[in-house]
Amino acid sequence: MGATIYDIARLAGVSKSTVSRVLNNQANISPDSKKRVLAAIEELEYRPSKLARALTSSGFDAIMVISNRPTKTTAGNPFFSEIIHSISAIAEDQNFDLILQTSRNTADELEKCITKIKEKMIKGIIMLSSPADESFFEKLDPFNIPIVVTGKIDGDYTNVYSVDTDNFKDSYELTKLLIQQGHQHIACLHAPLNYHVSIDRLAGYRSSLFEHHLDIRGDWIIDSGYSAEDAYNATHRLLTLPERPTAIFATDDLKVLSIYKVAADLGLRIPHDLSVVGYNDRVVSTFLTPPLTAIDIPTKRLGKTATELLFQLIGQQHEIAKHTIIETKLISGNSIRQLAIK
Repeated sequence: MGATIYDIARLAGVSKSTVSRVLNNQANISPDSKKRVLAAIEELEYRPSKLARALTSSGFDAIMVISNRPTKTTAGNPFFSEIIHSISAIAEDQNFDLILQTSRNTADELEKCITKIKEKMIKGIIMLSSPADESFFEKLDPFNIPIVVTGKIDGDYTNVYSVDTDNFKDSYELTKLLIQQGHQHIACLHAPLNYHVSIDRLAGYRSSLFEHHLDIRGDWIIDSGYSAEDAYNATHRLLTLPERPTAIFATDDLKVLSIYKVAADLGLRIPHDLSVVGYNDRVVSTFLTPPLTAIDIPTKRLGKTATELLFQLIGQQHEIAKHTIIETKLISGNSIRQLAIK
C-alpha cells in the first residue's frame, strides 16, 4: 500500500490539515512546514490519487471534449478522430483525464455539461464544432469554466475562446483558382448551414464569383447533407442537369468523394470533363486519382493549439487572445483542367 497524507504528516511533524494545504497549494503555511512536507512527500514517493484530489475544492483533473453535433454527422469522419487523438495526447502529458461527451441533441448536451461543471468533474471544455446558433455558449459562459472551440465565434464571451482557420479566405482562393484557369461555370456542394464553417466556406465561394463578375446560380449551389448517401445523391442531381458546370468547389472531403464516385459512375473524367477543388483529408486523398487540388487543414495543429490554450486558461494565465487563426496551405494536385480564358 502506498503512503498516505497521515504518513506524510507523521514524518514531517505537522498536522494532516497542513499536508492538505500544501498538496492544494494553499496559503497560510510557514516556509519551514512546507519544506518539511515536500521533503516527506519526496521521501515517501507519495502520489495523490485523482479521486482524493477530486474530493478537495479543486475537483477532478479532467477536460471534456464535445462535438456539438449529432452522432450521425461525426461517425466515420476522420477529422474528429484525428483531432481527438491530438487532444488526448496533450491531456495525458498534463496528467488529466479526457471525457468524450456524447448526447442525443444540443439540449441534452448542455444539461450534461452543466451537471459535470457543477459536480466539479471537469476543469475545461473543448468543442470541436462551432454552431451558428451560439445560445450554447451564452448559457455556459456564466459558469466561469474555460471553453475552447475549434471554429469561429461571433459573440463576445468572457470564457469562450476560438482556434480556427480562415475558411472564408480559403474558399475564396480555391474558387479564384478555378476562375484563373478559365472556369466560369462553377458549382458548389456544401454542408448544412448550421455551423460557422459551412457558412463561411459558402460565403467565400459566392464572394469570389461575385467579385469576378460571374453568375451565382442557385441550382448549382447544393446542400448535400452530412451522410455519404446524401452527398452522392446531391452530386448526381448536379451532374445530370441539362446544363452541367465545368468545375465544382466542395466544402469538405465527403463532398469530394461523392464527386469522384459520381463522375466515375457517369463516365466523366477528372479533370478532362470536370475540374474539382476542395478541402483535403490526407487519408482520403491518398486514394483519389487524380490527386485533388485542395486546402490542407492542419487538424493535428488545431487540436494541439486548442488543448494547449485550454491548459493555459486552466492555469489562469492572462493576456490570452480570444481568437487564434491557424495558417493553412494549398496542395496542388491534378484535378483542375485549364480552359481557354475568354
